[in-house]
Amino acid sequence: MAKLEKVVFWYILVLLPAIVLGECTCDSDEEERNKTEALKYKMVAVASILVASALGVCIPVLGKAIPALSPEKNLFFIIKAFAAGVILATGFIHVLPDAYKSLTSPYLKENPWGDFPFSGFIAMVSAMATLMVDTYATSYYKNKSAKNGVVAQSGDEELVNVHSHGHVHGSTSMIGDSDSELLRYRVISQVLEVGIIVHSVIIGIALGASESPKTIRPLVAALTFHQFFEGMGLGGCIAQAKFKTRAVAIMTLFFSLTTPIGIGIGLGITNSYDENSPTALIVEGVFNSASAGILIYMALVDFLAADFMHPRMQGNGKLQLGANISLLLGAGLMSLLAKWA
Repeated sequence: MAKLEKVVFWYILVLLPAIVLGECTCDSDEEERNKTEALKYKMVAVASILVASALGVCIPVLGKAIPALSPEKNLFFIIKAFAAGVILATGFIHVLPDAYKSLTSPYLKENPWGDFPFSGFIAMVSAMATLMVDTYATSYYKNKSAKNGVVAQSGDEELVNVHSHGHVHGSTSMIGDSDSELLRYRVISQVLEVGIIVHSVIIGIALGASESPKTIRPLVAALTFHQFFEGMGLGGCIAQAKFKTRAVAIMTLFFSLTTPIGIGIGLGITNSYDENSPTALIVEGVFNSASAGILIYMALVDFLAADFMHPRMQGNGKLQLGANISLLLGAGLMSLLAKWA
């Protein structure tokens, strides 16, 4: 999965020139432009978004250093519910409408783009594909782990004849359940990061390609909060996956750098993009649709369904209330940001 994540990351970067051609933050052809002032805001954006992304993803990861943020604590469920609301709103309110706008543009041919709701269809297919990847990857690693467990168990059974048969089986069962849950968290965190990377690069390009200070100013604050909240969701998954330090560092770095990289690429092609390019509109729309499907699936299935049906949540009324309020707050705040970004 880690290799797949890297391949997707670089594949997106290779296709960025085409994506950028379809991304424009201009309100009209007569919008005021000021390259010098816009560049200052873009530099501020790179710094603020980089810091906010790193902070957001690191807060849950640092649960070991901050006991209150440990995945075993109730507060962690509250934070994850908030992050799930943010990711859900990102998919429904931010990414999917942008995809619909791109794929229904008047600059695309009516047939087939105007005759079929491609954005919703691609999002649906993407969500189903995510389910398949989720289940097959988890099943594969679970079966692989089980086979390794059988080998270990066979060796222990030879000792069982001399010592205790029941004790060994009980320990093996608990280890197997724990490994299975850990593998699932690892699959979830990597699939989620792929979905986040796609739209993080695209929104970075939108900001980097703009030459209007009036457009960039509200985007800086909105995207800073956007990346911080989204980072908290991803960080929660990474924390539960218990990756090695190197893997955690790579995933954190990938997430933190994607939007600034997008801004940098937007800066590089500011004078050459064409907002009405059919190819660019299609590429952008397809990528955004696929990203929306991944984010919506992950938020509903791997965040909300898993946590809200957790025995700890089911047996604690106060925790349920807190998680529901946190979910609504996260979704509401992220939806509100759509006014500016």
